[in-house]
Amino acid sequence: MSPDRAVLERAIARGEEEGGSVEFKERLTKDVHLADGRLESLAAQLRHRVLSGDGEATYVVGVTDDGGIAGISPEAFSESMDVLSLLAEEAGAHIDDVQTWGVPLGEGEEPADTGIVGVATVREGAMLDTDDEHIVVGTAGHVDHGKSTLVGSLVTGHPDDGEGGTRSFLDVQPHEVERGLSADLSYGVYGFDADGTPVRMDNPDRKDDRAAIVREADRLVSFVDTVGHEPWLRTTIRGLVGQKLDYGMLVVAADDGPTKTTREHLGILLATELPTIVAITKTDVVTDERVEEVEREVERLLRGAERTPLSVERHGVEAAIEEISEQVVPVVKTSAVTMAGLPVLDELFERLPKTSHEEGEFSMYVDRSYMVTGVGAVASGTIRSGTVEAGDELLIGPMADGTFREVEVRSIEMHYHRVDEARAGRIVGIALKGVREADIRRGMVLLPRDSDPTAVREFEADVMVLNHPTRIGEGYEPVVHLETVSEAAAFYPEEGQLLPGDTGRATVRFKFHPYLVEEGQRFVFREGRSKGVGTVRSVDTGDGDE
Repeated sequence: MSPDRAVLERAIARGEEEGGSVEFKERLTKDVHLADGRLESLAAQLRHRVLSGDGEATYVVGVTDDGGIAGISPEAFSESMDVLSLLAEEAGAHIDDVQTWGVPLGEGEEPADTGIVGVATVREGAMLDTDDEHIVVGTAGHVDHGKSTLVGSLVTGHPDDGEGGTRSFLDVQPHEVERGLSADLSYGVYGFDADGTPVRMDNPDRKDDRAAIVREADRLVSFVDTVGHEPWLRTTIRGLVGQKLDYGMLVVAADDGPTKTTREHLGILLATELPTIVAITKTDVVTDERVEEVEREVERLLRGAERTPLSVERHGVEAAIEEISEQVVPVVKTSAVTMAGLPVLDELFERLPKTSHEEGEFSMYVDRSYMVTGVGAVASGTIRSGTVEAGDELLIGPMADGTFREVEVRSIEMHYHRVDEARAGRIVGIALKGVREADIRRGMVLLPRDSDPTAVREFEADVMVLNHPTRIGEGYEPVVHLETVSEAAAFYPEEGQLLPGDTGRATVRFKFHPYLVEEGQRFVFREGRSKGVGTVRSVDTGDGDE
């Protein structure tokens, strides 16, 4: 949906009245505007506009020099944004936001009937990713236990209305808001300044407020809010396995207590060796005695999984920060209505260290893809390793035939805020040149252009069967969740079969597509009530193109 056209009209009127910080451009092209020294002169012009606007300039693209609306093709607009980004970089600035509108094209523009006019906000300073302690937290828990509501209150500082109102502050679909159930992964973000004071959103329904968090906070906390409803367990596994998480947060409602789904989600968190916090929610709707009873149930559940519960109320935040690990699980009592316990979570998230530090070359498994008008295809996911910058030349794949395609990074956004660079652990959307959105599939990977990846259909793994009604034999076909890959695969145990609780070597073969698989990667497999975990031990690179 296009933004309010009044924004465009105000920008044009401001340019006609002020001139200084507003620039009109019909289009920008690499051949014309970056040739023969023009880059330097146009960068100087942009710098003047930014200084005239006290650190902010507005570029209206797709209009004539006097502000008349002309419109340009989507391809021309994308190229214009590429050129403007290079000019901004040269001038020590960055594109902070772009809004677009569809308009009838002027004469001579082919082949589309509708063109684009856009307003780009350019701000002073290069927008680099300098936050070394950006942590990513994955939530889990039973449906209606208050995951999304708790995260919504954390990122806004607003108490819930008792009806789950703050859950609408996350990235959710309209039908999810209507039904009160999440059916896909949602994302939230807040942060802390240099003094440890929370930086939250004033108006969570405005994407500019989310972008401001990324711009202003010294430390960011991103949430991957998963799905609690049993039919969407596959999506929950995708959220916990496919994202580069630092911590897990399992919610248990005080009125309901631990359920079968609670146990299932805890098993996934522990199987992925993720340090985890348990938040007991909805403490405002039950008696203190009931809260204590549920806390004891949670402690028994954790001890049964060979983990040590740590009550933050009894032992303090300092002990929780020092002790949290794969073995020790802090337990916090909370209410999104009264806000009880949320300051404790704030302190934990402000002080907990980042656990995933992946150096080396850039890589990112694709979790979603979508189209943005005037930008093109966008692949989103969590950066697995390394650093990516606007303008980088990458590979994406594997395609259906196992090959990788050359692409270029047009731009990068993190929680609606455009950045020039992003590093491992960041949840980003990367706009790509050279590939159609329809050709991007979840489970693909982005890599540097000079890498030499080989897609495979088969690999050897050490697997542990956590639960199965009988045994796993040759040809057993669960769904394998590895990074963002979710694909049916056939298992061929080395010893012919594996019983519940067994650990052994197996050959795993994807049923439909080849993927990039590397030694050491961990995965979860599930089919019905059966589930297990595994680690890739060797990769067969001989049949990736079958």
